[in-house]
Amino acid sequence: MTAAPRRDVYKEFLAVPKHLVAEIIDGELRTHPRPATPHARAATRLGMKIGGPFDLGEGGPGGWLLLDEPEVHLLGQIVVPDLAGWRRGRMPEMPSAAFIELEPDWVCEVPSPSAEAEDRADKMPRYAQTGVHHLWFVDPLARTLEAFALEAGAWRVLGTWRGEARVRVQPFDEMELELAALWQK
Repeated sequence: MTAAPRRDVYKEFLAVPKHLVAEIIDGELRTHPRPATPHARAATRLGMKIGGPFDLGEGGPGGWLLLDEPEVHLLGQIVVPDLAGWRRGRMPEMPSAAFIELEPDWVCEVPSPSAEAEDRADKMPRYAQTGVHHLWFVDPLARTLEAFALEAGAWRVLGTWRGEARVRVQPFDEMELELAALWQK
């Protein structure tokens, strides 16, 4: 496991311009542009769809705290997933700090061409190492949802769905998600 980032890398991290997303993975500062509108739209729509029933408890079970692009510090890594969720049993209240040091229960990445390899090859193993239980990849260009569950320290594929499928996917399988809503312009 990687130790805390070197102080000079963290200073560089803090100095990154706001128009870039910055992360520290394996002690290395990584930056990429904010997502293009199809990616931002898919993340926003997904947050809207699951936020009501799971975060607010509107027509659903509640019990979650969901955030867009939170800065999460995990075992010396600093990651910024597109969406992340914590069960309220583990994080009853939202911290008032600029970052969170508790691993999420669920993470969703909306990979862009510039960051997809990093999301899969670098961040995905880190999420497993830190105990994130569920990981989704939502790709608005391919119009796919790919979901994984952590079992015995390794990712198990729950499934890949595309287009206009209506799906129930862990950990939000108590509601049906219409994928077409994520791709709407």
